[in-house]
Amino acid sequence: MQSAEGSTPQVATLSLPARITVAVTVGVVAVGALFHLGMVFLHVSPSNTLNTQHAAAVSDYIYPEFEQNWKLFAPDPVQQNNHVQARAEVRKPDGSTETTGWVDLTAQDVAAMRHNPIPSHSDQNELRRAWGYYTDTHNDQNQPTSGNGSDLSDTYLRNIIAERLGPHLNGGTVVRIQARAAVTPVAKPGWTGQAPQSTTTYRELPWWVLPAAPAGQEKAS
Repeated sequence: MQSAEGSTPQVATLSLPARITVAVTVGVVAVGALFHLGMVFLHVSPSNTLNTQHAAAVSDYIYPEFEQNWKLFAPDPVQQNNHVQARAEVRKPDGSTETTGWVDLTAQDVAAMRHNPIPSHSDQNELRRAWGYYTDTHNDQNQPTSGNGSDLSDTYLRNIIAERLGPHLNGGTVVRIQARAAVTPVAKPGWTGQAPQSTTTYRELPWWVLPAAPAGQEKAS
């Protein structure tokens, strides 16, 4: 048994300022954890007076980072592979512009996760959830369907892609970016006898002009 002299100092042996700091830190963490759990509970709980009255506040806190869904347990799970890709329009120092090829951002995330025993949450979910949030708030013609949520999902996806591509490419400054999804059906099991479907379809979004784009760049089409 370790003697008292050799043991780690307990909180009671700390100075008064240190004890105050520990108490405040523990209090802040506890309050933050309780607040987060409370907001998630209101989000996933059946409709009631409390979550109805505070629906806007709950949605603003939950979306997009803490969205909850039950697709893992759905009777009809996702049957498509969705790869989010992006390209950029670059303005060179001489004033000319160049459009880059499509970059498969989802493939980059998959490569970062492969053989990684503890892949990051952002590699697993950030881009995928951002795309899902966008498509949930826009129709197939990319028109908003849910008010302020549409603006938030648009900005959220744009910012993630802009950060991934970076401000400079191919010796120039990125002034516009565009995203698309490459959708490929998941192959049916061999025992079904159904012919495999490998045709990839694409959904392209309009171009986004970056907030820091040089003056004179036209608005996104």
